[in-house]
Amino acid sequence: MNKAVFLDRDGVINPLVYNPETSQYESPHIDTDFNIYPHTLKSLQLLKSQGYVIIVVSNQPSYAKGKASLENIKQIAGLLSDFSEENGHLIDEFYYCYHHPDGVVAEYSIKCKCRKPGTLFLEEAVKKFDLDKDLCWFVGDRDTDITCGKAMGFKTVKIINEHSADKSGNETPTQFADNLHEAALKIVNFKA
Repeated sequence: MNKAVFLDRDGVINPLVYNPETSQYESPHIDTDFNIYPHTLKSLQLLKSQGYVIIVVSNQPSYAKGKASLENIKQIAGLLSDFSEENGHLIDEFYYCYHHPDGVVAEYSIKCKCRKPGTLFLEEAVKKFDLDKDLCWFVGDRDTDITCGKAMGFKTVKIINEHSADKSGNETPTQFADNLHEAALKIVNFKA
């Protein structure tokens, strides 16, 4: 069986972006707003060098909420995929949930099992990659990420991100980290 690190995307791999319409930091809505943190590359390389499968699991409800086009959201996803390929296929799989129960686009405004903290995508990945859940981690900056990882029996790392502080604080992870590189170091050096 294999081991894996599951990663939230926005606020972990790339910065959240300030949206003046909502006065909140959110996922990027256009490709020019998508920037990968400088430490992301070495973080992913470290995890790969230690034999981890790397999987991105991200809630992307902006189309369902009428904030961005589906084309733009998928274009941004493509930029991360391109980054992975250009650097030696660092990310093994991407799972994106486009739903939101309180959306305005009817076909995407549903209560689904793929939206975190739902575990559908994690369950699919465990089967696809023959993962040992005891050796898996979930890294995210929100309570939903930690809840999701815990529900699968994974260890978890909470990235402390000031821009998502209002969506965290109620879950206790296995570890805390200031960024993805610190999280990667804690994962590879973890002693149960």
